[in-house]
Amino acid sequence: MSQETTPAPGVAGGTGRSAGPLDEVDRRILHELARDGRLSIRTLAERVHVSRTNAYARVERLMRDGVITGFQARVAPEPAGLGTSAYIALTIEQNTWREVSAELAQVRYIEHAALLSGEHDVLALVRAPDNATLRDVVLERVQSIAGVLSTRTWLVFGEFDGTQSPWS
Repeated sequence: MSQETTPAPGVAGGTGRSAGPLDEVDRRILHELARDGRLSIRTLAERVHVSRTNAYARVERLMRDGVITGFQARVAPEPAGLGTSAYIALTIEQNTWREVSAELAQVRYIEHAALLSGEHDVLALVRAPDNATLRDVVLERVQSIAGVLSTRTWLVFGEFDGTQSPWS
């Protein structure tokens, strides 16, 4: 049996469709790399009980298929000087999401944004050094983007990660 999974015809990264089914070894690899993206292939192979060659080939395939999109450090916002966090919900003009998304991607302090269905159209996570900077991000930068009709802001008082990785 091949270690490679072949995507269905026409399936490509970024289309919202899966590249192929993940088996138990793939899920264990993702779990270990999500916990520590700095693992060597040797350590990863030992932890998931496969050969180094198999681990390397699987990681390469997961990257090629767009399942693994990169490796980065997880930064704690407060110790890094970003003590104010908030979610901003945006209501935008119909058919402006491409332009609004492109502008939001350029706004300093926006860590993540998602296109939604429901009452609001976009939800953005902002991490700023202080309330004054957050105010400027919302009132001066985000609300000035063409196509943004309104915003609603929720301050974050505390955060936690879930204890159950989807890759376990």
